[in-house]
Amino acid sequence: MAWSQGVSMQLRIAHTTGFEYDGKANTSFNEARLTPQTLPGQIVVHSRVEVSPTPWAYTYKDYWGSQVTAFEVLDSHQSLTVTASATVHTSRSPVGEPVMTWEGLRSRSVADVHTEFLAMPERVAPPEDLSVLAGDIAESSATPSEAAREVCALVYRDVKYVSGSTTVDAFAAHAWAEKTGVCQDMAHIVIGVLRSIGIPTRYVSGYLHPRGDPVVGEAVSGESHAWVEWWDEGWHGFDPTNDTEPGDRHVIVATGRDYNDVKPLSGIFSGSGTSRMFVDVQVTRLQ
Repeated sequence: MAWSQGVSMQLRIAHTTGFEYDGKANTSFNEARLTPQTLPGQIVVHSRVEVSPTPWAYTYKDYWGSQVTAFEVLDSHQSLTVTASATVHTSRSPVGEPVMTWEGLRSRSVADVHTEFLAMPERVAPPEDLSVLAGDIAESSATPSEAAREVCALVYRDVKYVSGSTTVDAFAAHAWAEKTGVCQDMAHIVIGVLRSIGIPTRYVSGYLHPRGDPVVGEAVSGESHAWVEWWDEGWHGFDPTNDTEPGDRHVIVATGRDYNDVKPLSGIFSGSGTSRMFVDVQVTRLQ
């Protein structure tokens, strides 16, 4: 999926999510990571997070720089709804040529600063056959970014995107073995492979307008999206699900080591069991 880079857009995102309970929840304590960030290439014009029932709430920046809305509902309730709305102006330029060499990447200073993005938890660890492929790619690539791009191309070619084929708890090795997954799985596979060859890599969560050429004023159903960024004297983003650099249809919300660091909505509650989680995302190009 490709589109022209450098054409600015203004996108409105309305993300509604929550839970309906069997019976009632007595109390619940939650965190929402649903607020886009102002970064190079995107400016948040407006953002708001609303919760029903009305909670006690506060916001903070987490360790990874993502904005978190933490809230507590202390009265019994049968459902919980979080509505996040944002207007974001995007204007991304194509990433320049790679600048980091393999020698520079392997310096102690890079490893010290980015050690958390080199860790290999079981969730992202590549299976043996993929580790062998990764080693071959690294050996034949002139630069780390060249290797990273080839790994993304490999995942794009070999792993079929199938909506609903895995759960949010899936491991990268399972998705690779099945050769199917969703954007989260593809990001996790790439993260594990790149870390295995010494490239610091992080998980990016956000949104992608699903239309290649969005019509101004038309609201379309979307969903949360995931891609990766690797270190090349700066974070270099790439969307392995669509085999492309992030463009003006991408909106960054949060970054972290993997999905566990960027969950849109997480928490605990006391009372009856969860009966259903619901999610609805609407994306509109405003200009």
